[in-house]
Amino acid sequence: MCQIDKGLLFASVVWTKCWGKISFMPSKTLDVMRSDARKIFMAGVKSVEPARAVETLVQREGHTLTIDTRQYDLIQIENIYLVGTGKAAAPMALAMEQILGNRINEGLINTKHGHGLPLKRLKLREVGHPVPDEAGMRGAEAILSLVQGAKDRDLIICLISGGGSALLPLPVEGISLKEKQELTSLMLRCGATIHEINAIRKHISRIKGGRLAEASWPARLATLILSDVVGDSLDVIASGPTVPDESTFEDCLAIISKYRLESEVPFSIRNYLHEGAAGRRQDTPKPGNACFARTQNVIVGSNIQAIMASASEARRLGYHPLVLSSLIEGETREVAKVHTAIAKEIVRTGNPTRRPACLISGGETTVTLRGEGRGGRNQEFVLAAALEMKGLDRSVILSAGTDGTDGPTDAAGAIADGNTVGRSLNKGMDPASYLERNDSYNFFSKIGDLLITGPTKTNVMDLRIIIVG
Repeated sequence: MCQIDKGLLFASVVWTKCWGKISFMPSKTLDVMRSDARKIFMAGVKSVEPARAVETLVQREGHTLTIDTRQYDLIQIENIYLVGTGKAAAPMALAMEQILGNRINEGLINTKHGHGLPLKRLKLREVGHPVPDEAGMRGAEAILSLVQGAKDRDLIICLISGGGSALLPLPVEGISLKEKQELTSLMLRCGATIHEINAIRKHISRIKGGRLAEASWPARLATLILSDVVGDSLDVIASGPTVPDESTFEDCLAIISKYRLESEVPFSIRNYLHEGAAGRRQDTPKPGNACFARTQNVIVGSNIQAIMASASEARRLGYHPLVLSSLIEGETREVAKVHTAIAKEIVRTGNPTRRPACLISGGETTVTLRGEGRGGRNQEFVLAAALEMKGLDRSVILSAGTDGTDGPTDAAGAIADGNTVGRSLNKGMDPASYLERNDSYNFFSKIGDLLITGPTKTNVMDLRIIIVG
């Protein structure tokens, strides 16, 4: 006999053979579709689990350490130092401890509060994010001091993941940590992209923008990177501490001008950037600098990897997955309109794919703050999309950060469906007003649709999932 799975309500006749009889292809209930959206998201997250990502590209056989395609003769290496920064730095470090064991001489990791793990051979600091703090600065000073003492027969292994910029603060002389905190908060509020924020971070730092590689010379330096930026630009991830920096002081001043922040950026920072543009401050090391001759940079995990794993899970669950892009940027509300327009087209014409469909995209959008509410870019995306898809039967929207956090909240993101707006109106809530004041967290909290995963200890930007049943 052919059986219909539990939780499936409606059925459409499908002419197919099942032991010689006509069977039914069940359609999924909205609750099942919402559960599927969560499964699709978590499949993407699990595919970029940091320890697994490291172990895939790093192997040790006897005295040979292989990192991607490059081999290191451990007999020729006197000391191995391991440093790192980022939300996923702890599980990456744990994997390296298991691979190298007592060959690690010393090391230090900076990670976000709540993202730590017990390490045997390395020191770990939990520090402030997204606004840097004193603990992060002390850790950055210790990391810089450690690599500066390395010799030409030493190997430094650096582990970098999302959040690394804020977690490794070490401003240049004359700029205080408080002023850097003010700059970070200001840039986050104005809607600047991570590329723009990190360009300025690099130029006021003693460790970012290739300066960690500069400090490591003449030791060999291998960096394992879990990418959290659109396009996997090595010079942007964690502000590129181990890669050449092509941005300039002039670029930094142009960014400040673009967002009309001249009167708000602390004077010491503006003055330093102007002095740099005039040639009175040393710029970050550029391509061709000798300090990069003995460096290796390897991406071990990225957003597209998570997207493809999510697409595979969607296909397993019976949907027709359509990967839109891993390079999505722009204002969150506008991005939501584009995504929902594609969903509506699927319903109306069956293009660009047929139902049941699952649209998947990645990248990282930005939010321009208009109100004093609470939320993050993923929660705002879902609220904006829910308004656009009001009344669209059998549709589900999910957007969340792969690191388990979305903005300054305890949620990874949110989930909604075509009935969300109607349900909220029945509760006396006005979803449009919540969106206008950037208060998506409180909106979804009240209707019970926040997606809370806790720290996933990985970070490859966001995943957006729209199911059209």
